Amino acid sequence: MKEKFEEKTIKREMIYNGKIIDVVVDDVLLPNGGTSKRELVFHNGGVGILAITKEKKMIFVKQFRKVLEKSILEIPAGKIEKDETDPLKTAKRELEEETGYQCKKIEEIARFVPSPGFCNEMLYMYEAKELIKIDNPLPQDEDEFLELIELSLEEAKEKVATGEICDAKTMYAILYWELNSK
Repeated sequence: MKEKFEEKTIKREMIYNGKIIDVVVDDVLLPNGGTSKRELVFHNGGVGILAITKEKKMIFVKQFRKVLEKSILEIPAGKIEKDETDPLKTAKRELEEETGYQCKKIEEIARFVPSPGFCNEMLYMYEAKELIKIDNPLPQDEDEFLELIELSLEEAKEKVATGEICDAKTMYAILYWELNSK
């Protein structure tokens, strides 16, 4: 069945084939018969982890984001490698690498496409429960420099208000925590 607003690809040009993303430019046929160009980014997906300590503090990582030219607070997160197929496995690995914690329970709480206007990335959100600090966690990625910060719900909401937390996955996690902590 044809989608009402479907755009049919007439031609695709590969612009960049990278380790994390691929970039293409499509020439498309529009529903009204016209044509247009679409710049598209293909990404294997990512995970984000909502992790709350027994002291009722949410675990964040502070890291520099080059595209923003500043450090921001985010939930532990990471990309699904091109050779990986299991987002749950990625979430467990990222939690340990970035925070030094493992968990007894972990469950998917959402999945969404953060930027559907140009990118197909699917983000899988997990809630890690019953955290266990481990002595010898998996090492962080060589190019990752992180600071762990634990915040109460009110402190996290204040960081959203000041802009120190500004990414959608982290704001989603805070909202989820607030709505489900009653």
